[in-house]
Amino acid sequence: MQFGELLETVGDLPLFRSSLLLAGDRDPSDVRRQLSRWTASGKILQLRRNLYLLARPWRRVDPHPFLVANELHTPSYVGLQSALAYHGLIPEAVPVTTSITSGRPMQFDTPVGRFVHRHIHPTVFFGYRRTPVFRDQNALVADPAKSLLDLAYLTPQGDTIEHLESLRLEALESISEHDLSSHVHRWDKPKIYRAGKNILGMKAASVAGATP
Repeated sequence: MQFGELLETVGDLPLFRSSLLLAGDRDPSDVRRQLSRWTASGKILQLRRNLYLLARPWRRVDPHPFLVANELHTPSYVGLQSALAYHGLIPEAVPVTTSITSGRPMQFDTPVGRFVHRHIHPTVFFGYRRTPVFRDQNALVADPAKSLLDLAYLTPQGDTIEHLESLRLEALESISEHDLSSHVHRWDKPKIYRAGKNILGMKAASVAGATP
């Protein structure tokens, strides 16, 4: 396989897996050797085993960090601080892309950033949606309510008013009370009930404070 063939196959993709190159009568050993050579020469970047993107100047499409996070570790969805920032709930930019997984917790340091995946039990792996994040790229992202509840659950004392206030939450009106109530009852844990109650109280106070 020649590099020109690779560009024809994956040139319009933000990321690609080695399995995509094995269609037809291509020799798997040859494909693996070429991928290793192109990685060594800097023509492609390897994010993890079997996951790559083209290097510049050959890259036509930059992958959104949320798409990268989804592809690095499955099943997973972007959550915690990254989702909170995406939804406009916290003011700070987040340098690390944080995700939730029902699999093993993992961390990846890649040429396109650092990605952290934290574990929760499969029974509470819900509350996310396929979301357009950049041009034609979609990623699984937690909704605002689940983002906060996941963070509360994974943080010591995360259900307390003190912790929630330390996040300097903004745009609390974007939190759906229906989603929050549904998630809390589905989770059915005392800590999550307390977190949900405190989030609703903060939302009510924020709305009241904004009313002339």
